[in-house]
Amino acid sequence: MKQNILKFSISILFFAFSFTVNAQEETETSNDSIKYQNKFGLRVGADISRPIIGAFNNDIKGIELVGDYRVSRNLYIATELGFYERITEEDFIDFNSKGTYLKAGVNYNLYQNWGAMSNEIYAGVRYGFSSFSQTLNTYNPNFDGTYFPELTVDSNTKFSSLNAHWAELVMGLKVEVFNNLYLGASMSLKKMISQKQPTNFKNLYIPGFERVYLNDTGFGFNYTVSYLIPIYKKDK
Repeated sequence: MKQNILKFSISILFFAFSFTVNAQEETETSNDSIKYQNKFGLRVGADISRPIIGAFNNDIKGIELVGDYRVSRNLYIATELGFYERITEEDFIDFNSKGTYLKAGVNYNLYQNWGAMSNEIYAGVRYGFSSFSQTLNTYNPNFDGTYFPELTVDSNTKFSSLNAHWAELVMGLKVEVFNNLYLGASMSLKKMISQKQPTNFKNLYIPGFERVYLNDTGFGFNYTVSYLIPIYKKDK
């Protein structure tokens, strides 16, 4: 489900990006003497992939707010703040994770805009922090062989006051589809720095970090709609 949404989102963004590039090429040929300006301000929005996924999967609930502030021609201070709750069923375990998270860092725009364009193809880094709880709902003891019948143990054990710290590498793009209104998509590679785990139970899923894979790595994506609040402009 997540992969299909990501592919669809990126396809739309690349179509919009190509459309704006073609439109700008036509404008450049007829308005070579026009002076353009860079817009500086606060851009705020939300990740719309989470409510879409939640509408099709009752085991997932969450919201993520995003924002960035342009500090120079290509450099942006960026942050994401969210709440996430997820019920996960593995082969021998059923548990849910619930908590909040904050990610902060910078984006660097690698795309050279023409004329009045204000699009981004960026690379960035993030520091992430999550405060959460884990509830072990049920588990099946994994016995060797088939002599023992399968046994499901109702645990309902909650582990509170957990936290995690991690770093991210981010790649993404933002396209201005209307004046000051942007569609965006990004992918991230995550690496755990430290985490507090329950006794005899590993953090398999962390809000903000998402699934914890081998070597404490993780992956994520978002699909955003955001609006730029212009504060001032500078000549290009």
